[in-house]
Amino acid sequence: MAKPEIILIGWREWVALPELSIPHIKAKVDSGARTSALHAYYVKPYKRKGERRIKFGLHPYQNNTRIAVDCDARVVDYRAVTDSGGHREKRYVISTHLEIAGQVWEIEMTLTNRENMKFRMLLGRTAMDKRVIVDPGRSYLLGKLPKSARKPLT
Repeated sequence: MAKPEIILIGWREWVALPELSIPHIKAKVDSGARTSALHAYYVKPYKRKGERRIKFGLHPYQNNTRIAVDCDARVVDYRAVTDSGGHREKRYVISTHLEIAGQVWEIEMTLTNRENMKFRMLLGRTAMDKRVIVDPGRSYLLGKLPKSARKPLT
């Protein structure tokens, strides 16, 4: 198997979550956070053929609750997570694919309500998987998403 090419990214970037039908979401890149987190304004766990799954709603763009995506993912865990403010919270953990600069790999993310946060997604260090180098003084090294592209996702 070929070694993945190292990607240089800034402290914030537009990424994709193809399995969740999210072609673009702005992520804060946070090497201080171990686990990645994704905004979910509702979560509904269920089982399908014995597999733990979860349905959840996502507002992919900050300051815009009119655009919503209903997602479905496999649950890999339900664990306590401590946020940057020191608060512990039990969160569902999903497994999904992350796409950055044309490269795709599987990551784990916790689901939490990030409605009042500036970023709908936090990309933690375990998801970077030795595939990215972060330049903390720069942003959008992979390009900005024009506001005209922020339309309903179907």
